Formats: sequence, structure tokens, C-alpha cells
Amino acid sequence: MHFPSSINSKLPNTSTTIFTVMSALAREHNAINLSQGFPDYNPHPLVIEELTKAAKGNSNQYALMAGFMPLREQIAEKISLLYSAEVNPETEITVTAGGTQAIFTAILSVIREDDEVILFAPAYDSYAPAVELAGGKAIFYDREAPDYKIDWQHVKRLVNQRTRMIVINTPHNPTGTVMNAFDMQQLEKLTKDRDIVIVSDEVYEHIVYDGVQHQSILRYPKLAERAFVVFSFGKTYHCTGWKVGYCIAPQNLMSEFRKVHQFNVFSVNSVAQVAFAEVLKRKDLYEELNTFYQKKRDFFRSAIQSSRFKLLKCEGTYFQLAAYSRISEERDIEFVKRLTRDFKVAAIPISVFYRHQVDSSIIRFCFAKEEETLKRAAEMLVKI
Repeated sequence: MHFPSSINSKLPNTSTTIFTVMSALAREHNAINLSQGFPDYNPHPLVIEELTKAAKGNSNQYALMAGFMPLREQIAEKISLLYSAEVNPETEITVTAGGTQAIFTAILSVIREDDEVILFAPAYDSYAPAVELAGGKAIFYDREAPDYKIDWQHVKRLVNQRTRMIVINTPHNPTGTVMNAFDMQQLEKLTKDRDIVIVSDEVYEHIVYDGVQHQSILRYPKLAERAFVVFSFGKTYHCTGWKVGYCIAPQNLMSEFRKVHQFNVFSVNSVAQVAFAEVLKRKDLYEELNTFYQKKRDFFRSAIQSSRFKLLKCEGTYFQLAAYSRISEERDIEFVKRLTRDFKVAAIPISVFYRHQVDSSIIRFCFAKEEETLKRAAEMLVKI
């Protein structure tokens, strides 16, 4: 069999993600893994119970391409309750294989060759590759430490006739910042009378602290009419490995989304969908999530307060940024590797979330862990 001697990569600047690298390094050195964003505890017993019940029932074959209808109906009810937005479960909701697949599908369904997509860096690392695979061009607005605020006048200067999409993420991974009503109003002004689609990554919608309200795109009708809005069951119910999320969009956009979705994954884990249709009826499970994670945030911050790390503000998500300039002058990638090898705690360098590797000597810890895990990590971090 003949194989081509060389292949022109469609993603020549892309290598193995830092999350895979750091998790492997953590395993190699038996380090506490505060790098990759997943809990080290199981879902609520009710979630497991409903999954087991669904698996024992007649729910083990392909689900509908758009998703299990009772689940879509529960999602529509939740969106109405939380965001006062009415969405049609038949035509405006699609269940996806996690948030990342929803984002990829939304981008691929709209972006054509030479279209420009504005991304806010530091950015989740799947955005730009999806744009490039679609033939588009990623245009970055670099947010600066330590507050990572958005200068909307600067963003406005990036917009031109080729701008086809803007991707936002709130609550924001990796910075832990949360967009407010002013940000949404500025985004609305920026996109008014322009043929620009929005992808709003809201997978951490329920993980917002100190009484702050999540500003979903769905609260803003003029934004919602041009947006794909992405959510995650994995982040909400501590089951990231199940890889189930959903996308909400107006019918004209969702029609294009489903054209790609059906040839991408077609349908999603049927057993999990049946389970989540029941789990969503327990509103307390997501309503209490901000309190649950705020306790973990406060515990972790308190535990490493005496360290030489400088903690940045954390308004949402389960990530804590920390500056290490009082500890080392190393590049952040080298610092996290040494942190893993020598001090047995794995973290993520923030520079990898920028296209041009902006290094501000800041790293990211994930505190979606048992208190005992966080305590052991903190004991090591305060010794540095």
C-alpha cells in the first residue's frame, strides 16, 4: 500500500494541547492535577440513579438527531425560567456531544473562506482551530492582565466588511472574569446593522460568585436573534466525561447548525439524554451550584493566601489565576513544568491561551476538587 510521503497540515501551528501535556506530566510525577478542568468527585447520586434507570430502560439506541424531545422541552423551560427567553424545542435547540462540539459545529456552519472571526484572548484553545478548519481567519483582541477588561472601542476597530462572527465566553475560561450588562450593551451596539453572527460560550453559566448575575446572550433579544448559545451538562452536573451539551439558536441559524451536526456526530448519547431530562426537573441541583463552587474558591484562596503567589480576582468558573513573579522569572510554560516535577502540583500556563504566547507570569489552577485535594495542593504551594 502506498502512503503519501508528506501531507500539508490543515493546522500547521497546532500541536498536542497543553491540557494533555500537563495531565500526562502530572501522572508521570504523581502530582496533584489542578491543570485540566474537571472535578475529582462524582455527580450527585440522583444523576447516577437516572442514568442507571435510563440504561436499564428502552433508551439504548440512536436518539433523534436534534436530541431527545423531552430533554429539549426541559431545556426550553429552564431557559424561560432563568433568562425570560422563549425558545422552540423543536426548531431552536439541539443536543450536542459537549460544548466544544457545539462551538465547532456553529463555526463550521457559518464561516466560509476568508471570513474573519473576532476572538478574545486568552481564549479557549478550540476556537481558532475551528475557524481555520472552516477556511476563516481568527482576529484576536488581547485582553490584558490583571483585570482582563474589554475595551470595546478597540474591538470596534477590528470590525470590517469581512467580519462574520464574534465569539464570546462568559463566565470566562481561563481568566474567571464575567461579562456584565455594559459589555452586552456594547456588543449589541457593535453588531447592530451588521451581518455578524455571535457564538456565546456559556458552559459555566451557573458558576458565578458574590451575588453576580450571569448575563446570558439570551437575556438580550437583539443579540439572541443572531447568536448560537452553547451550554454544558458536564460542567453543571460534574460529569465532563459524559460529553453532553446543547446549543440554542434562532431557527434560521439552527437549520444551518443541524446540517453540519448530522454529518459530524448525528446524535448524542441517548441514555444520558434521557437521564438529563429527569435531572433538569430538580432545579436545586443547578441553583445551588454557585454556592457550592464559591465555597471551594474561598477555601482554596484562603489555603494559599500565605504563599508567594498573587491571586487575581475570580468572578466565575472553577479556575483561579495566580501570578508567580515573586517566585520566579521563568517563562510560564517552564514554571508549570517545574511546579509539577518539583512540587507535585500541576497547573496551566496562561500564555498558551494567546495566539502570540503573551506571557504575564500567570498560571491557572482548577479548584473543582475535593477539599482534601485542595488542602494537600495548598500545603505544597505555600512552601515554594
